[in-house]
Amino acid sequence: MNMRKRNEKIKDKIRGSLVGGAAGDALGYPIEFLSYQGIIQECGEPGLTQYSPDLEGDLAVFSDDTQMTLFTAEGILKSCCAADGITEDAVTASIYESYLDWYITQTSWDNLEYAGSMNSWLMDIPELYIRRAPGNTCMSALGSGRMGTLEEKLNDSHGCGGVMRVAPIGLYFAPGEEFDRKQIDRIGAKAAAITHGNPLGYIPAAVMVHIINAAVYGGPRPDSTLEDIVDDAMDMAEELFAEESYDMAMLRELIDRAADYAKNEYSDIENISALGSGWVGEEALAIAIYCSLRYSDDLSAAFIAAVNHSGDSDSTGAIVGNILGAWLGYRAIEDKWKRKLELHEELVEMADNLSGWRLRPEYQKSRKH
Repeated sequence: MNMRKRNEKIKDKIRGSLVGGAAGDALGYPIEFLSYQGIIQECGEPGLTQYSPDLEGDLAVFSDDTQMTLFTAEGILKSCCAADGITEDAVTASIYESYLDWYITQTSWDNLEYAGSMNSWLMDIPELYIRRAPGNTCMSALGSGRMGTLEEKLNDSHGCGGVMRVAPIGLYFAPGEEFDRKQIDRIGAKAAAITHGNPLGYIPAAVMVHIINAAVYGGPRPDSTLEDIVDDAMDMAEELFAEESYDMAMLRELIDRAADYAKNEYSDIENISALGSGWVGEEALAIAIYCSLRYSDDLSAAFIAAVNHSGDSDSTGAIVGNILGAWLGYRAIEDKWKRKLELHEELVEMADNLSGWRLRPEYQKSRKH
């Protein structure tokens, strides 16, 4: 990566995506396992519209989604400071190593002697050792001792645990520096395939990375809308995964419906219910795209729509926050989502590392300036 600092606009977008993802995650996490009717009974109409603070304090805590997103970011940064030449597989392997660090936090969360032992500043943060409903697929895959790849798959899972954690790949790599956009998208798929072997577990990750990358660094045209960017992401995925034509057709149909629903007059809960529940990758991405397109200039409204449904509320909230945070920027996030957010300062610091504005020493050791 060229070590020039990104301009202020890009810095703001990278902050917006990382903090926005955590905010959407934290909003949806308390109602993740509630039905829509259960949410309404507990919160009243129109559902949960503000943080539900942690019982042990006054902070809104995020789930395993944001934990893994932070470790994705660290894996990227470590890979890109380790050598002058970088490859897709080297980045993916470094992300895998960081996921193993996260796995230690989840299996040893009550034994803080592990903190810092993996040369990771994230492992010095006690909050990241708290188990926040980590996904079974992620845990079993990382506990297997093997790294899943696009060629050697560990399972046939298409849960949303692949797509919900890959935003930093789209944030860090500016097209035309280390990689072109097609390669960046493929790294997104490879990172998801570490744990999720079904094409609908890793192709949505490539699409999400593309959307976020274009939201930060520019779409196919200078005047591209967010809908244009979504279309471009799907076109690229069809090119990258032409051999997965059946799965691509299913994903294209679902994403096209999401874009159409964003323009109709039905309620959010009706539209989201027609797209699915978000437990699987293609549905989580479709719900997030629907909310992002429907409320492309109003992140708060998108958050509320994304979490109030019978499904994986924290993951759909996180993905919406990643996408619209990248599109609108950190300054567009209302203060109420920032003030009470767990590890807000650490999220901003990681974002600034991704943008090159504030590189920790461990990410500089092998760089040529």
